[in-house]
Amino acid sequence: MENFNQIFTLLANEKGGIGLNLDILETGLLNILALIAILVFTGKDFLGSILEERKSTIVKSVQDAEDRLNEARKRLSEAEKQLSQANLVISQIKNETIATKKVLLEADAYQAKKDLKIRFERALAAFRSKERQIFLEIKQQIISIVLKRTVVRAQEAFGPKDRATALINDTINKLEGDLL
Repeated sequence: MENFNQIFTLLANEKGGIGLNLDILETGLLNILALIAILVFTGKDFLGSILEERKSTIVKSVQDAEDRLNEARKRLSEAEKQLSQANLVISQIKNETIATKKVLLEADAYQAKKDLKIRFERALAAFRSKERQIFLEIKQQIISIVLKRTVVRAQEAFGPKDRATALINDTINKLEGDLL
């Protein structure tokens, strides 16, 4: 509080009002300037070293940040290269998978065709065998019917004579040999 009053006393003039005192010796302006000069002269090295240290710290931090940025850019570039290589490998794997699927499908189709061909050939052979069997059965039935009709006609034409029976038997034996 006392300092506060002194300030107003320094600023007060003789008339009782507040004003500016221009007397250098009374105001202590020389003392203040001397103090500032001493502070600048003696504190220059101290403040300079602190500021220089701060400047070097900031420069070092900026350089470290730039180094980290460059390193991050290098890693990003390497990661992008690895990503492109991985995408290339993935596309190659996809292409190989598609080619393998095609080969497997073609192999399966070939095997299926082969199996169908074998089954068809077996069915065709069974059909032909059955056809031959049916043909032989029909042939036997026709022969049997022809022989029965022949016997009936011969009996009607020749009657119960021995000679007619011998002739019929000879004819039947000849026909059986030719037809079978």
